[in-house]
Amino acid sequence: MTDSVIRARRTSEPQAKGDRSPRGAGRRRRRLHASGLPWILPALVLGIGLIYYCIGYTGYISLLNWDGLSPEPEWVALHNYLRIFQDPVFWKAVWHTAVFFVVTFGLQTLLGLVFAVMMHSKIKLGVLYKVIVFVPVVLAPAIMAPVFRQLFAANGQFNWLLEHIGLGFLAQPWIGQESTALPVIMVITIWQWTGLTFVLYFAAMSQIDQSMIEAARIDGAGNIRTLVSIIWPSVRGTTVALAILSAIGALKTFDVPWLVTIAGPNNATQFLGTYIYQTTIQLAHAGYGAALSVILLIVALVMAIVFQTAGRERNGEKNPVERGAN
Repeated sequence: MTDSVIRARRTSEPQAKGDRSPRGAGRRRRRLHASGLPWILPALVLGIGLIYYCIGYTGYISLLNWDGLSPEPEWVALHNYLRIFQDPVFWKAVWHTAVFFVVTFGLQTLLGLVFAVMMHSKIKLGVLYKVIVFVPVVLAPAIMAPVFRQLFAANGQFNWLLEHIGLGFLAQPWIGQESTALPVIMVITIWQWTGLTFVLYFAAMSQIDQSMIEAARIDGAGNIRTLVSIIWPSVRGTTVALAILSAIGALKTFDVPWLVTIAGPNNATQFLGTYIYQTTIQLAHAGYGAALSVILLIVALVMAIVFQTAGRERNGEKNPVERGAN
């Protein structure tokens, strides 16, 4: 058999066996693995065609003097944005948002961490305690708002309790005066979201290597020392995530202050979300409300980037032991 015949036969064998050449295999893979575009098309339509379109349209409306209904809005360019920085109610809402974030995040972090540490210890009825702590998270604010309005009213149950335990001099209209309305909103929010903080910290603590804690116990570390030196640094990533969620949640706070106090009295519980609603819906200043919405979006994005960057930098830092080892 000549060499040319052998080469011709070797060349024809892959085609006779179903075209096992690399080119044939590539064609089969393309036939078996169809394009993924039809599967992600709904998400693309929702994300790009709806969300980003709405953001762009809101930006366009923010350049108008419009009530949301008239067919001929007035073009005012950046006038709405210049007006925002001269608006005392806007700055009051920003101040409330900042104080609200600092207080609620700090107390929710403290309580959630303490509850998680307690639940990781061997206590009786631990499952029942977990349910009790987490139940407020799944309750709708619209359901609980009438309860809190009655609870903190001038003749409500909280003042009744103060009078019956000898602290009647502290009784006051908690949601009817400027000095106490905002703290009441903070208390309600802390009660509502501490359960989520607890669950996230509890899950993060489950990932901690128990040998580290046992070694600390052998070295004589007490409960506080173990919590500060081992547990707290190990859940730093969870803390950063909770800070981002709390910051964004504070920026878009609406339901609790609106349902409990209607952003009053005298704007004492006014937040950016409630102010946008009042401006756009009740006062029919759609252009100004859209400008407030754009400012809110920008601030939320900046805060998320800042927290995320800070979290990555801290996680990227090496501790002194690792530096010494290197």
